[in-house]
Amino acid sequence: MYLPFFGLAEKPFSITPDPRYLFLSGRHAEALAHLVYGIDEAGGFIQLTGEVGTGKTTIIRSLLARQHDKASIALILNPRMAAAEFMLTLCEELGIGVPDSAENSVKELIDILNRYLLKAHAEGRRVVLVVDEAQTLAPELLEQVRLLTNLETETQKLLQIILIGQPELRDMLARNDLRQLAQRITGRYHLDPLSRDEAVAYIKHRLRVAGATTDLFSNGALRELFRVSGGVPRLLNIIADRALLGAYSEDRHLVNAALVRRAAGEVSGQRVLPIWLPWGLGLASVALLATVVSLVLHSSGSR
Repeated sequence: MYLPFFGLAEKPFSITPDPRYLFLSGRHAEALAHLVYGIDEAGGFIQLTGEVGTGKTTIIRSLLARQHDKASIALILNPRMAAAEFMLTLCEELGIGVPDSAENSVKELIDILNRYLLKAHAEGRRVVLVVDEAQTLAPELLEQVRLLTNLETETQKLLQIILIGQPELRDMLARNDLRQLAQRITGRYHLDPLSRDEAVAYIKHRLRVAGATTDLFSNGALRELFRVSGGVPRLLNIIADRALLGAYSEDRHLVNAALVRRAAGEVSGQRVLPIWLPWGLGLASVALLATVVSLVLHSSGSR
């Protein structure tokens, strides 16, 4: 709707993960680098966590978009399933043919997977399992996943596993009954929200990728975007998109801070006040109180 108005080729703030829009903060770059390392090197588990909307799925998409000539990658997005279903999904992701008679047998599926892993190892290929939303894994399924790392040669693990999830994943893996799995985690990385400078760079980066040739957000609007989103990329996207729509509806080519606050209010369902307003009201109250006290003292002194 607003694309021609702002001279954009596409929507810059779509929440659909798109590797072209990947913005690497320092921590994001480090996380991606270690995931790439995990694919290229043998190991046990790698754990990547972050709050909702901090960019975990976008990093996964970027990872999968990279060329890994010597790696086969299986991505499981919804791991809430029984062990046999999980193993069958893993085999399907890797393109492994499974006879109908083996679909409900965990043991047979593991045997089939092991033969595939040994063949891949002989061909010099790495096999990587990426589990998104891993905090939803049932403890018994997590134990089954741990057992997959027992598939090995005398010198090397045959399957690298990357667990990606919300902070609850860290809490779950800290449980005593899962300590054997936790001991096999070779790397732990947590994604924090963007800093203010990173948030501003993030907004400008997405606009540039979408085809913007001029600034569409004022400096005040950029500051407000960071404040009302807390630096969470998904919230930045949603609020920025709504603010652009608001500017378009008012025939404005530059989004200001007021439009950002209005957009944030529409997203949250609550009125968003300027950051200075509470301070202003407080100062006004103090000034009013001082005036009242002064009048009372003056009245008392003139009697």
